[in-house]
Amino acid sequence: MIITFPDGSKREFADGLTGLDIANEISPRLARATLSCSIDGAHTDAFRPIHGDHEIKFFTFDDENGRWAYRHTASHVLAQAVKRLWPETKLAIGPAIENGFYYDFDTPETFSPEDLGKIEAEMAKIEKEDQKVERFELPREEAIAYMDKLGEPYKVELIRDLPEDAIISFYRQGDFVDLCAGPHVKSTGVVKNIKLLNVAGAYWRGSEKNKMLQRIYGTAFEKKADLDAYVTALEEAKKRDHNKLGRELELFTTVDIIGQGLPILLPKGARVIQLLQRFVEDEEQRRGYMLTKTPFMAKRELYKISGHWDHYREGMFIMSDTPDIEDENAEVFALRPMTCPFQFMAYLNRSRSYRDLPLRYNETSTLFRNESSGEMHGLIRLRQFTISEGHLACRPDQVAEEFKGCLDLAKFMIDTLGFTEDVSYRFSKWDENDTDKYIGDKEDWECTQNMMRDILNDLGVPYHEADGEAAFYGPKLDIQIRNVYGKEDTLITIQIDFQLAERFGMQYMDSDGQKKYPVVIHRTSIGCYERTLALLVEKYAGALPTWMAPVQVKILPITDRTADASVEIQKSLEQYGVRVETDLRNEKIGFKIREAQMQKTPYMLVIGDKEVEQGMIAVRSRKDGDLGTMTLADFRAKLLDEIATKAKP
Repeated sequence: MIITFPDGSKREFADGLTGLDIANEISPRLARATLSCSIDGAHTDAFRPIHGDHEIKFFTFDDENGRWAYRHTASHVLAQAVKRLWPETKLAIGPAIENGFYYDFDTPETFSPEDLGKIEAEMAKIEKEDQKVERFELPREEAIAYMDKLGEPYKVELIRDLPEDAIISFYRQGDFVDLCAGPHVKSTGVVKNIKLLNVAGAYWRGSEKNKMLQRIYGTAFEKKADLDAYVTALEEAKKRDHNKLGRELELFTTVDIIGQGLPILLPKGARVIQLLQRFVEDEEQRRGYMLTKTPFMAKRELYKISGHWDHYREGMFIMSDTPDIEDENAEVFALRPMTCPFQFMAYLNRSRSYRDLPLRYNETSTLFRNESSGEMHGLIRLRQFTISEGHLACRPDQVAEEFKGCLDLAKFMIDTLGFTEDVSYRFSKWDENDTDKYIGDKEDWECTQNMMRDILNDLGVPYHEADGEAAFYGPKLDIQIRNVYGKEDTLITIQIDFQLAERFGMQYMDSDGQKKYPVVIHRTSIGCYERTLALLVEKYAGALPTWMAPVQVKILPITDRTADASVEIQKSLEQYGVRVETDLRNEKIGFKIREAQMQKTPYMLVIGDKEVEQGMIAVRSRKDGDLGTMTLADFRAKLLDEIATKAKP
């Protein structure tokens, strides 16, 4: 057989050799490092025989696919260890994920931190046993009977949901067998340096209607030094986790009887959000946007026009006076998951000319999305949230320039918040193999995607393309950011919509006297405010930039004798818009300083008898410590400059 390598070179090998055999003939060192391979672009096991002419590529731990196979096998080792220790356990799913793996278990045993230690010890035994990993396939009915005999109901359910013609594959290592598509490494001895991290609850298939399972998370690295570094970074991440730090700083809280994904912003958190909203709305106004305020809900008929009813209904909160939400005689409403249909109504308020375009609407929108409980985390993903939404109606000849303006606004916001080095750009396209998810035909989609690609290339945006990530009505540029644990989320999005204007009858009279449909650009400028707050807390470890800090200055009188003078200083600073608090408690000054420092207050003014007599203030910075004494006027000038320039910590 003729094997073609990534550099284009070809070489003949005996038919039936495995990827590992081929790697070994090239270099024994390459074979030792190879974890998996691709055959004609399809990721597969390196230990499977190859027949016929193919292109091959080898993957090591330095490659994403290699790490995926390594950690996927680690998840099977985890499942095997749990089954050894608690044989009655039922297995659900156990994929590799970014930076690790997990496995979901159904067991009467409630896993404790001590149990994780036992499981790790058992996994170490399985590693030392160096069990060979083997793949085999079964016909559908035999596969169902096989898993049923093993007492694995979740596996049976998964097999029944597979297409009739699906290849049903299994992997065996020693006496352990799992339903799995693979790929895996050649043996359990390959997988070393495994660390189990934590246990969490997870509904089967992510639905609250199903049973709650126990999910064990773990990670694995080829080198122990890399594992140690990852664990150290994870411990640091926990200290910065907004879900912990945001509560300690009294930015937000959650209450069970209110519900998951419905946080309460406490006064400090609400103030930060307010400051961000004012900043965004002022900047958008400066750039020619017109503010709208639209309803939180609408009749289902609006969403039918927009396509949300057919393509996004599962993610909406629906209210009806009858159980049958499709009853034409029923009055059915839904809380809005997006603002676009509402702002389209503003466009339709009167007739439009080509001279009116571009027309830019913005709104600080409260949105509602029916997220599954397994997806929600702190302020990152919510069921009710606030977003800096905007829609631009423009002529075809204006699309590139308006898109550029949207991106410039987004970059301005990102830079002001200090996220420039933390973001990446994803060109999200449709999935032409799953067209039921979208509206419009292939020709329109390809035309619009090519237009966006040309715009991105002209602007020099360093993007990567992702199939299947587009909105149902058009492609988009997603500006991605990772939270403190490395999980990627969308911060800002800019979409080109070539379809909804026609659906809504949004027309303008062009210069040639013909009525035409505008192109609509959907965009956010700072994204979801709650998510942005979470990311800011994590980036700055709670020490928000002074301009957005809920309390910018804490005045700390040393004794009751200086209390009145402290209050006067507070009033003086407040006249300049500074957010100030005075700690009048009868506590030692050291205690007051430590508490203000723990609350991440940018500046502390210590006022004692000496300072009052001299008309000075003793200034402490949360970052630089003791700044010495200065006049109130000098401090005020320094502070106001830091606020005006939106200086970063």
